[in-house]
Amino acid sequence: MPIKYLKYSKIYFIFSGILILGSIFFLFVFGLRPGIDFTGGSILEIEYKDERPSNQIIREALGIDFDLGEFSIQPTGERGLILRMKEISEETHQKIVEKLRENKELEELRFESIGPVIGKELKERTGIVIVLSLLAILFYIAIAFGKLNFPAKSWQYGLASVIALLHDALIPLGIFSVLGKIYEIQITIPVIIALLTLLGYSINNTVVVFDRIRENLLKRIGSNYENTVDISLNQTLSRSLNTSLTTLFPLLAIFFFGGETLKYFSLMLILGLIAGTYSSFFLAGPMLVAWLKWRKKI
Repeated sequence: MPIKYLKYSKIYFIFSGILILGSIFFLFVFGLRPGIDFTGGSILEIEYKDERPSNQIIREALGIDFDLGEFSIQPTGERGLILRMKEISEETHQKIVEKLRENKELEELRFESIGPVIGKELKERTGIVIVLSLLAILFYIAIAFGKLNFPAKSWQYGLASVIALLHDALIPLGIFSVLGKIYEIQITIPVIIALLTLLGYSINNTVVVFDRIRENLLKRIGSNYENTVDISLNQTLSRSLNTSLTTLFPLLAIFFFGGETLKYFSLMLILGLIAGTYSSFFLAGPMLVAWLKWRKKI
């Protein structure tokens, strides 16, 4: 006897609705903190040999001798820190390192500088890539489920997939908005790449569920559409969980041990993986059933 997951659809919708509304609220109030990849600027990462000075001491030391305007200081690990500031020359870069080296021995790990023109271009191209990715996903779903016209049409599978994708993208972005406000974590190119990756991963999980629904419909398994969806969810649950867990464990290792460069890349994937696994199982299928019930198609 299959578990009747659709019996608790209202709970899934309320839970997801709270998460989505919360994410939209934080994005509207806090926004996202774009990195120098998009705004232009310089980033300097250093690591002290001994104890790291406090942020206040570093801010006072640099604020006296350098016209850096607004800049952020982000501690990393036990003795490292990352400075993000407006674009500076190589001469100013060397002077900043020497200033920080006056009282403490340190090692410079990296220095990058991106002009505002390049940052603007990257921002525009990133938006285009995201839109094209969503359109490609819609096109794929329409073709893959083109043979299914009853009780749900192929475009309805596509619409459910896109809503699930928005759910999977908004929740991590909402969390990054809060982290940006509290810890000054920025949205960089690697984080955007992680976002696009998780969209692909999420749609893969959703397609697996929908594909099993399609197979069971063609085989006439289940007394009605709702029962067919329940059976399909039972059949795909263990596969979805196993696939997600085998991906989650390496991502957790990267987050904790992979260094600062990959830390927030992996965090975006972790958050998206959890949201995507949930939505593909507890949101996409139940949405189709709820839609058809509302339209009195089943």
